[in-house]
Amino acid sequence: MKKNTLILLMFEKYLNNRFLTLYLIPFIFGSLTIFSFHPFNLTIINFIIFPLFFYLIIYINKKSKVVYRKKPYKKNLFIFGLLFGFGFYLSGVSWITNSLTFDENFKILIPFSLIFLPLFLSLFMALTILFVGPYLRLNFPSVLLFSSSLAISDFIRAKILTGFPWNLWAYSTVWMNDTLQILNIIGLYSYNLLLITIFTFPVIIFFKVSLLKKLFYFSLVCFTVFSIFIFGNYEINKNKEKLNKINNKAFVKIISPNFDLKYGLTEKQIEDRFRKIIRYSDPAKDKKTLFIWPEGVFSGYSYEEVLIFKELIKKNFSKKHFIIFGVNRLDQKSGNYYNSMLIVNNNFEIIQSYNKRKLVPFGEFLPFENFLNKIGLKKITEGHGSFLKGDKVDNLIIEKLNILPLICYEVIFTDLIQKSSKDTNLIVNISEDGWFGKSIGPDQHFAKTIFRAIENDTFILRSTNKGVSAIIDNKGNIINQLNQNEAGSIEFEVPLIKSNKSKNDLIFFILLITYLFIFLINKNKNAK
Repeated sequence: MKKNTLILLMFEKYLNNRFLTLYLIPFIFGSLTIFSFHPFNLTIINFIIFPLFFYLIIYINKKSKVVYRKKPYKKNLFIFGLLFGFGFYLSGVSWITNSLTFDENFKILIPFSLIFLPLFLSLFMALTILFVGPYLRLNFPSVLLFSSSLAISDFIRAKILTGFPWNLWAYSTVWMNDTLQILNIIGLYSYNLLLITIFTFPVIIFFKVSLLKKLFYFSLVCFTVFSIFIFGNYEINKNKEKLNKINNKAFVKIISPNFDLKYGLTEKQIEDRFRKIIRYSDPAKDKKTLFIWPEGVFSGYSYEEVLIFKELIKKNFSKKHFIIFGVNRLDQKSGNYYNSMLIVNNNFEIIQSYNKRKLVPFGEFLPFENFLNKIGLKKITEGHGSFLKGDKVDNLIIEKLNILPLICYEVIFTDLIQKSSKDTNLIVNISEDGWFGKSIGPDQHFAKTIFRAIENDTFILRSTNKGVSAIIDNKGNIINQLNQNEAGSIEFEVPLIKSNKSKNDLIFFILLITYLFIFLINKNKNAK
């Protein structure tokens, strides 16, 4: 007993150190969370970090009135949230700086990207802790308030400005396929909310309540997790029978050429790329096939410019073949370009086209372009002017295929799934992940694709250059894949499953209101 008391006193002594508690510990905690995401998938660390994060907020509330009283306690909460967020985003999105290494003009911006982007994103966490921190106590309703505040912060981050829903806590369970099946019913943000609640729940060991009550709370969470797992397992097994009965299929071939990411390619180099990707495609003239090439294979060249190679397509592909690929496409009215996904036939004629709607800030368009152009900046991708933003949401339709097109990081936006046609029976995602080198960026990018397949209950075909290319079934199972920097092709007879989704943000807000209602009832009860 005496030994335990000494340990607690020592622990208390270290926490009384303001620098340690407000700066170092939250930064370390935030940085460690990256290991819960793909490709590490150590989800278990969130069951340690979240309870300690919650407990320390309450501890800071208490100590700010005595030990930390030299600074206003709300400022302490803001700093604590900011440093946790900074560690989280610094470790989670620092790979973005790799995209600045391809142009000498942008290398000067690497320190700014490395520091100021995570710092800006950290404000979402800092403001959240600032607003809800003073109301948290060591009780169950406070866990609900804490969880709902982090979930609404993630939701806002995904929506405002151009939105950046990267590494929501939900994505740390990408390997837990059984539990992910609930996504199709309640949606990404509701699942994210439930998951934060579950991660935080071990904090009940600090609650000043009876052992019986602790066991009740613990049993409630275990029952919820077990129910989600059983539901998911049932859905996956039922789906196996469903897939065996589907006769409406399409033979597809996904190509990953592993081209080096280079600017200013010559016409001869583009021709070499054409020949190489045709060789990987290895078309069988009598086999009806949909070929999917990645984004960026013709590095900076537009469709109009690569038309000179159409004889190579005519020579190698037949009338039974269609090709999907990414390329820049000129808008005749403005003289600017779209980042487009095209379906072409064996004559290299456009059958259907789609223009990217969610453009990457600084990567594909330059905010405040007129001003920044004057100081020598442009978008990171090849070419000077910003891409035009697509405005149509129409699917690519060809014969029995009704394809939802997603270019590059559009796959991280769940609202593009929710707003898609109910007749969608296939999702195609093309990307150029060479921008991020050998970092964890391409792996994290790929993880989001699995979620979109489950949400829409539809197969996803993903073709990338230097990223992870894959065939993913409607329940998020990986049928086949090519890993980072692996060249080649994968093929499959894909069952065409009509979209089965719900616009489920309403469920998210119902859960939020329920959480808040429980907290307020408890708060009023305690006040009386």
